[in-house]
Amino acid sequence: MTRKRLLLALPVILVVAGVAYVSRAEETAGTRMTAAADKFVGSLTEDQKKKALIAFDDKERTNYHFVPLQDKDKKPSRKGLRLEEMTAEQKDLARALLRTGTSESGYRSALTIMSLESILHDQEKGGTNVRNPEWYFFTVFGTPGKTGKWGWRVEGHHLSLNFTLDNGKIVSATPAIFGANPAIVIDGPRKGVKAIPEAEESALQLFQSLDAKQREVALQKVQFNEIPQAVAKPEYGEPVGLPASKMNVKQRTVLTNLLQGYANRLHPDIAASEMAAIQDAGLDKVHFAFASDPGKPGNPYTYRVQGPTFVIEFLNVQDDSGKNPANHIHSGWRNMKGDFGQTQ
Repeated sequence: MTRKRLLLALPVILVVAGVAYVSRAEETAGTRMTAAADKFVGSLTEDQKKKALIAFDDKERTNYHFVPLQDKDKKPSRKGLRLEEMTAEQKDLARALLRTGTSESGYRSALTIMSLESILHDQEKGGTNVRNPEWYFFTVFGTPGKTGKWGWRVEGHHLSLNFTLDNGKIVSATPAIFGANPAIVIDGPRKGVKAIPEAEESALQLFQSLDAKQREVALQKVQFNEIPQAVAKPEYGEPVGLPASKMNVKQRTVLTNLLQGYANRLHPDIAASEMAAIQDAGLDKVHFAFASDPGKPGNPYTYRVQGPTFVIEFLNVQDDSGKNPANHIHSGWRNMKGDFGQTQ
């Protein structure tokens, strides 16, 4: 290109580049999620839409479950369109939608959780529950768009991710439940695989760092109960355990790492918003509570981390399907002010 032509073309190049920059700058997690949901919905047949699309105000939106749901004939009773009912292209679009709500590590964890169903299928050899990596169901509540309210969910065994948007902005990404059976794969070609290591490592490190006086406050007499399902608003009462205000600097750092580990399952924009809310409400007000049965096989344990804006729940008390004790995790993040974009 000659110098003259280059000078003539430069304004056009700058305009195009400017438009591209503004477009990228205006793109948010909410706009990406909306676009991905719109593509997914647009790919569906009318019969598929009857399963996948539900009104935003329908009670089903808050009817979340992370356990297997099936009838006596082993047919799914969970709402939504499951992966095995989709074409290859639709599966790609569904996974692209999942990516918009998760971080890269959160996305990998979700896919790993799904893949563990194959291990359960082999271990249980035709047991009561259907174990199928494609029994994960996508549901869109309302109509994806830049205005108004809508939401979506991906759900199946050990996974329930729920997102609510209002005028193009993600206003809720909870409840967010991740589980794993087995928590760590004990043998076979995938030996050593951990779907959600962030749920255990920092929590155990924090508890082990406590001195005798701190442990007396943090340690609970009985294990925490199972994570509630189909409960639209968390009801936990006053927090129990050791407040961060009674921790030293290193312990507060480990606590923050634990919180960040849960938040980082979600899209970075969502994680940043959740962590900012915790800091704004005051890290000192966050409580860590731990319960264990060290005399039992596998040393089963549970914990709860609760602050003004959130609650984390964790249980590792069940055997896995290979009968290995305390190798079956349930963990979840909920919003104390109201999941699903609700307010209390």
